[in-house]
Amino acid sequence: MKAPRVILLMGATATGKTELALAISERFEVEIISVDSALIFRDMNIGTAKPSAEVLSSVPHHLIDIIDPADAWSVWAFVEQSRKLVDEIAERGRIPLLAGGTMMYFHAFEQGLNRLPAADQALRRRLDLEVQQLGLAAMHQRLAGVDPASAERIRASDAQRIQRALEVYELSGIPLSQLQQQQTRGYTGGMEKIILAASDRAALHQRIETRFLGMLEQSFIGEVEQLRKRCDLNLSLPSMRCVGYRQIWQYLDGELTREQMIDKAVAATRQLAKRQITWLRKQLDAKTYDCLKYRKDAIFHQVEAVFNRL
Repeated sequence: MKAPRVILLMGATATGKTELALAISERFEVEIISVDSALIFRDMNIGTAKPSAEVLSSVPHHLIDIIDPADAWSVWAFVEQSRKLVDEIAERGRIPLLAGGTMMYFHAFEQGLNRLPAADQALRRRLDLEVQQLGLAAMHQRLAGVDPASAERIRASDAQRIQRALEVYELSGIPLSQLQQQQTRGYTGGMEKIILAASDRAALHQRIETRFLGMLEQSFIGEVEQLRKRCDLNLSLPSMRCVGYRQIWQYLDGELTREQMIDKAVAATRQLAKRQITWLRKQLDAKTYDCLKYRKDAIFHQVEAVFNRL
């Protein structure tokens, strides 16, 4: 059976993807699949710019608030869940609208993914402890001994990827670099790609800063304070490595002043946007709209064409 047609709405952080997705859902029979590695976590609402409870209840959303911040989530889990949701949404006679800014998820959905071992929490805790005891440089050197190709590709300061590569090797006995050559099938259905871009980088940077300051006014610090009260959360977890959460955690630990916290969080968000923009420039088969100037009617016309081709 032919795979359903989907719409991919992509863009860097602070370009207005959520607002546009909601506008599309008000006009067309779509269901939104979140493509965001932070929105999956429960109790992380302000810092992830999560849609309000009213919006989530009024418009069908998927892959939001699905796991606890202490739990692990993988790209493979996203691919499996999103592909399943796409089929279910199409069966209901609606168009799946995948919207977000986690480019690794978009890439895996479209191109396929290497089948890697699932996360092992006990092993991860052991590796976390070894990083604290031995240091990251020693762990990177260990990786070089079992998987030189991955060690060459992964920065010596990238704790998350170093530990994942070591985890994969210990679980499978096969280097990550070798397993990554065993590609699974990409998505076979039709895809309509929409990109929200920013023609004025300075304006985007200002939007990023304004949005973060707005989050602080909404009690983002209070949200992190509540998370810190839990004994099972720490800065080594993917959830707490999300932009903003890490910096506020460090501020609450007394490692940063309030001003330093704001500067580092805004800078980290700008770096994230830069990486997203770099990836999006390679999407030559997408239609790009300037988030600062676009007209919704043009995008509505593009979405309407998708329905007409069904």
